[in-house]
Amino acid sequence: MQDNTTGTWEKGNKRLDYSNRERKHIQMLTVSVIQRGKYGGRLIKTLGTITPFTIKTAEVPEILPDFIEDASQIVDELEKRDIFNCDLLITYSLHPDITSAIVDLAARSGVKAIIIPAAAFRCDVTHDRRIAKKYNVDLRIEDVCCSIEPGESDVINEFTAYIGKPELDITTENGLIKDVKVLRCAPCGSTLYGAEELVGLKEKEAPSAIGLAIQHYPCRAVRGTKDGIHTSARIHKEAVEKALDC
Repeated sequence: MQDNTTGTWEKGNKRLDYSNRERKHIQMLTVSVIQRGKYGGRLIKTLGTITPFTIKTAEVPEILPDFIEDASQIVDELEKRDIFNCDLLITYSLHPDITSAIVDLAARSGVKAIIIPAAAFRCDVTHDRRIAKKYNVDLRIEDVCCSIEPGESDVINEFTAYIGKPELDITTENGLIKDVKVLRCAPCGSTLYGAEELVGLKEKEAPSAIGLAIQHYPCRAVRGTKDGIHTSARIHKEAVEKALDC
């Protein structure tokens, strides 16, 4: 798929507005992101562009066997990168054996929150939730990352003050969209892209227009099913409807 995100973050910065956010700033978050191939790159760019967080990155091999009996060598390499010394770990390892080993070490290392994107079938849900409960880790397993909402964890709440389930502030004039401010952006930056597409449209056109724009954006969400990218589009459509009080 062609990447048509060039300039999205640069243009989108003028649409970011966090001025009305109430933040406790209990601590400046350190967020670690584990990439695999193309997965995780846009999140890292979004984090670096629109948040004040300290960001650490590491990678697991893109090509992996379906079954890995011992993932310790891969996880040891991640540990050498100091990736587990963080408040929030987001892993795009996309492999149940590696992800479980990552969750184990992250929890034992004191990581306070873990996000596993890209669908539950990419991880061992039962194992990972058991480990998270044992070590009191806020674990989020998300089919699409633009569904992440605040909760009881201070770490997740600080993260979602900037990134997560999209939230918009829309100004209209004479039935047209005059301006769009992004109050919370999807991790991949698609909300900024969608916001640009709304300006100048009729109010009634805006919800469906952003849903279409999100599907044109080269989102990594699964395609060809009723979920995945369609869920991302629906979430953005609902964000516009809420902003317009439809």
